[in-house]
Amino acid sequence: NYPLYIRSTPMESELKFHYMVHTSLDVVDEKISTMGKALVDQRELYLGLLYPTEDYKVYGYVTNSKVKFVMVVDSSNTALRDNEIRSMFRKLHNSYTDVMCNPFYNPGDRIQSRAFDNMVTSMMIQVC
Repeated sequence: NYPLYIRSTPMESELKFHYMVHTSLDVVDEKISTMGKALVDQRELYLGLLYPTEDYKVYGYVTNSKVKFVMVVDSSNTALRDNEIRSMFRKLHNSYTDVMCNPFYNPGDRIQSRAFDNMVTSMMIQVC
């Protein structure tokens, strides 16, 4: 449960988002244990809305190898639908898989891939 990659806009809020991500990991673990066998049977990786706050909505996704993705989105952005968040997580998962396939990447190290960073940046621009 330590972050491999964190990206936020604006950069001044990075500590606040870092805290939100860490607190949401408990909710992710709770959802995984609650869904348990059903999660494995259905192969449903998207956990949906973890919890809303006044200003943000926190969504979760877990891979088959138990890697957790957490996305914090501004609550005022009503244009984002659940299926769009789901497709964003799929793109993130595919890009993460590409990073893991790199023979020069050591699993467990922070992700410093330029391609991964560009993909995340393009998703953030698309949402804003």
